[in-house]
This record gives sequence, structure tokens and C-alpha cells, in this order.
Amino acid sequence: MIERQSDIMEKDYVAQTVHLKNKNSNKLAQNISQLIFMGRWLQAPLYLGLMFILTAYVYRFVMELFHLMVHINSADNTQIMLGVLDLIDVVMIANLLIMVIMGGYETFVSRLNLDTHPDQPEWLDHLDAGAMKIKLALSLIGISSIHLLRTFIDPGKQGNDAVLWQVVIHLTLLVSALAIAYTNWLLCKTK
Repeated sequence: MIERQSDIMEKDYVAQTVHLKNKNSNKLAQNISQLIFMGRWLQAPLYLGLMFILTAYVYRFVMELFHLMVHINSADNTQIMLGVLDLIDVVMIANLLIMVIMGGYETFVSRLNLDTHPDQPEWLDHLDAGAMKIKLALSLIGISSIHLLRTFIDPGKQGNDAVLWQVVIHLTLLVSALAIAYTNWLLCKTK
């Protein structure tokens, strides 16, 4: 009977010790998890920095528009078209920045909580990392297309090698976007 009582006491001691170790381990793991989860807020200043870059692009757009309007009477059609392409290029880059800022913040930092806002972008409702990559790739292709069109409208500014490299880069962006879209499609199909 005495042996049994000591065995029981030892088992109770071991059980309590294991419970305390598990409790402390769980608390440590929970604290580490919380710290890592809070680390996502380190990205917030990056998105704010992109907002400053967006402001710079708005300034550039206004300056380009002013320059185009001041010289509209003395410019020929090619110069006007190149000026318009410059404006479109700035707008497309601004759109890209907005997608990265809003989509990245919503995906990686915190929800924007715009559910009741009447101007919430439609694409923000169903945005995930895969869809965001595809949208970014398509934006880059659009920007590349504008640069190619600009080169073809005024071919004298670029040498043949520069034009060839622009086409190669554009085709690389196209193939990359197709690969990203196909990979995303495969991932969605397996879910």
C-alpha cells in the first residue's frame, strides 16, 4: 500500500510538471505568434511611402498636362499623341500604385473596412494574393504596351537594339502573366 501511494504521488508530480511545461510552452508560442502577427504593421509605413510616390505622380501628370496644353498650337499630331501617351503612362502607373497600396494593405496588413462605402472598388471584394499578382502583371503589360507604342510612333529616338529589348521585355511580361494566371487557375481548381 505504501508503494502504491508513492507511485501515485510520483505520477501526480510528473503529470503536474508536464502540465506546467505545456502551459509555459503554449504561452511562449502564443506570445511569439502574437509578435509575428503584429509584425505585419511594419509594412504600413511602406504603403504610406507609396502614397507619397502617388502624390509625385499626380504632380507629374499636372505638369505634363500643363506642358501639353501650353504647346498645343505649335505641336504636330505626333507630338500631341506622344504627350497623350505620356499622360496615359502616368495614369497607368498611378493605377498600379493604387492596386499595390490598397490590395497589399488589405491582403497583408489589415482590412480597409470599406464594406459600406459607396465608392469601394469592386475588385477589392474578391482580392487574394493570386488575383493581385495577375492584376499587377496586367498593369505592367499595359505600361509596357504604352512604352512600345511610344517607341513605334517616334522610332527615330531609339536604336534597333533598344526597340528589340523593349519587345523582348514586353513578351517576357506577357509570358510571365500567362504563367501566373495559369498557376493561379491550377491552385483554384485544386481547392
